[in-house]
Amino acid sequence: MKTNHTKIVDCTIRDGGLVNNWDFSVEFVQALYAGLNEAGVDYMEIGYKNSPKLLKGADKAGPWRFLDDEFLRKILPEKGNTKLSALVDIGRVDENDILPRSESMLDLIRVACYIKDVDKAIDLINIFHARGYETTINIMALSNVMENELIEAFELIKDSVVDVVYIVDSYGSLDHKDIVYLTEKFKKHLPNKRLGIHAHNNLQLAFSNTLIAAENGVELLDASVYGMGRAAGNCPTELLVTHLKHTNYKLRPVLDVIENLMIPLREKEEWGYIIPYMITGTLDEHPRSAMALRASKDKDKAVDFYDTLTTPEVSFDKS
Repeated sequence: MKTNHTKIVDCTIRDGGLVNNWDFSVEFVQALYAGLNEAGVDYMEIGYKNSPKLLKGADKAGPWRFLDDEFLRKILPEKGNTKLSALVDIGRVDENDILPRSESMLDLIRVACYIKDVDKAIDLINIFHARGYETTINIMALSNVMENELIEAFELIKDSVVDVVYIVDSYGSLDHKDIVYLTEKFKKHLPNKRLGIHAHNNLQLAFSNTLIAAENGVELLDASVYGMGRAAGNCPTELLVTHLKHTNYKLRPVLDVIENLMIPLREKEEWGYIIPYMITGTLDEHPRSAMALRASKDKDKAVDFYDTLTTPEVSFDKS
């Protein structure tokens, strides 16, 4: 029987942590890992591997914001088949804090960067590759990248050691035509690289965009259980698990995770398709303004919010 070329990277803890400041209990993360492992999900991104000394407010975030290898060994003394991943940001990680893979619980380190920092990302990837890790480069906010910038980045990436190059829809503003265009462009200029996709759900297109990417040869598919992720959230893991053909994924363990972990959490934290996030998505803007609105007393005043974002004149209260 034909086998599916795709692999699921579940980002519930890493991206979902942007919702609750990574305030997940150890028991929550252990249960999530057990469920994903039973479901046959390929990777679990268990958090960030950034260095607390390089980021303001580190002491207020949960441990999944700055993963410690000894801590990971204690909470997951025995790994299953599901590999562990972590993300780092340019300027927020000290390379000396990354152990060799042989001494770490992590299998995959992904480097997130904006287009201007692709060279810095490749420098980090060279180090992580030499230490034995699988690697990806995740170029954020592609919808705001000029084509000439992308071509220049491809020239740097094509001869690098990075394993996977990600198409990232940071603002949830892309549709199926954009995904087809980008996958074809990435394949043309990076024929020797595997591809991944990270889609946000501002326009309720994360799932369909991910499927279209997979149909066009993209291998690593980012998702999160119950869609938990920053603002509008991500492609739901459970939809990929049940929909992808010719795989050995199991849906029931993910449903168990949703029932026991995610639904109670959703009653306390907000994420997913909400009108202010739709507005920033359709305007191709970062959702930070919508997130601020949802945290205010005017959280449901979507018309005023839309008018503010689409009015070219900006005035400030001089008082």
